[in-house]
Amino acid sequence: MSSSSLVDGRLSLTTPEGVRLLLTPAGPATRAWAWLIDFLVWLAAVWLLALILLGSKLGQGVYLVLLFVTYWGYPIICEVYFGGSTLGKRILGIEVLRADGLPVGWRESGLRNLLLVADFLPAMYFAGLLSMLYDSRSRRLGDIVAGTQVVYREKRAERSNIDATVAPLAPPFPLTPEQQRTLLDLFERERRLSPDRLEELGTLAEPLTGHTGAASLQRLRGIVAGLTQ
Repeated sequence: MSSSSLVDGRLSLTTPEGVRLLLTPAGPATRAWAWLIDFLVWLAAVWLLALILLGSKLGQGVYLVLLFVTYWGYPIICEVYFGGSTLGKRILGIEVLRADGLPVGWRESGLRNLLLVADFLPAMYFAGLLSMLYDSRSRRLGDIVAGTQVVYREKRAERSNIDATVAPLAPPFPLTPEQQRTLLDLFERERRLSPDRLEELGTLAEPLTGHTGAASLQRLRGIVAGLTQ
């Protein structure tokens, strides 16, 4: 089981392996634009199919079947096989994940998309919008039932800013995955922290490094170098 909480508007997930994931829920406006792009793409596809198939009665029957299959199949196939994103979601930089941060499967994607009918009620996705506005994670009804979450795609994490010439050091005692992640996070954010704040954080790590201030910070660099090499 994973645990989750909201920290500064971001969804913090801790997996059973102790890995922390920080995800930013996508709001109604971004999701509405993504939906509009997908809808226009679908309309263009429908128009092309109409030009090809509506010349005969058999073609009309095939056309009606394809209308249903493409409308419901497009988002499900994209979310399962293309990283949780339809074309609209990809352009807007968002994706669908399971509530535990893992990729969605057929069951979750199928359920959340079939429940678009409930989100549409009574008209123009009013129920879905109301749900997103009142839910702390901006989930529509389909997401709540399916156990899914629409979030912004996280940019690839910057590699640690540790200089390659820093000699790697072994920590004086085994570090938990959470402690290792905290150290890596510190040096990934180093450029955004003032020197005084960095030294302050180095002092807080005295139980680990045996030093304070800049000396402690330098030893932390060595430990992180050991974790990343």
